[in-house]
Amino acid sequence: MPLNSVSNKAKIGNNVIIGDFTVIKDDVEIGNNVEIGSNVIIDNGARISDNVKLHHGAVVSTIPQDLKFHGEYSILEIGKNTVVREYATLNRGTEASGKTVVGENCLLMAYSHVAHDCRVGNNVIIANSGNLGGHVEIDDYGFVGGLVAVHQFVKIGSYSFLAGFTKAVKDVPPFILAGDNPMRYQGLNVIGLRRKNFTSSQLETIKEAYIILYKSGLNISDAAKKIKDTMEKTSEIKTILDFIARSTRGILTDKE
Repeated sequence: MPLNSVSNKAKIGNNVIIGDFTVIKDDVEIGNNVEIGSNVIIDNGARISDNVKLHHGAVVSTIPQDLKFHGEYSILEIGKNTVVREYATLNRGTEASGKTVVGENCLLMAYSHVAHDCRVGNNVIIANSGNLGGHVEIDDYGFVGGLVAVHQFVKIGSYSFLAGFTKAVKDVPPFILAGDNPMRYQGLNVIGLRRKNFTSSQLETIKEAYIILYKSGLNISDAAKKIKDTMEKTSEIKTILDFIARSTRGILTDKE
């Protein structure tokens, strides 16, 4: 007697382990060498790449928690080597973008939530009970601490670190440490950047840019112009300026 419910319409790759009491719906595509624990639900629209691990109780590709959703077709993509821990919930997209995306080599810890139409980059970590509202964007190597609430449409820059027990209502620029309540700029994510082999020269360049942004007394647009006009266009500076240019909710301040 089968102990799980796997649709014969689902496309499932080689060497896939499926735990007891797991449900896999019709419109599901699963790659090779995927490990699926017990009591997992993989709903329609799931597109799961190779070497993904879904732990006990994970809920994947269920319908959005959005009153504007009216059953339109949408999907959820999970990239290679990503790990989804116990009871994490990942919703598929709405007609706004058609999909929710979680990149490669991510770790979504227990009880974390990725809402509809989010874009989560590669090598992102969301700690226990970290919650993303709809349309949130996290760039590569972003880190969301435990019990952090991220407001819908917020953007989080690459290599930034959001400290636990905080809420993000403004866009969080790359390379920084953000914490406190209300959340504010608290300096560079020095430990994280050094772990990723950023050099002292790169750190000094990033620090100089954020001194202009936060300590010069200029507004954000004037500070960005000064950075552009006075600093060498390294990849780090380009990343910072590009992030400011695409910010929609305004940049996190350094005010308590």
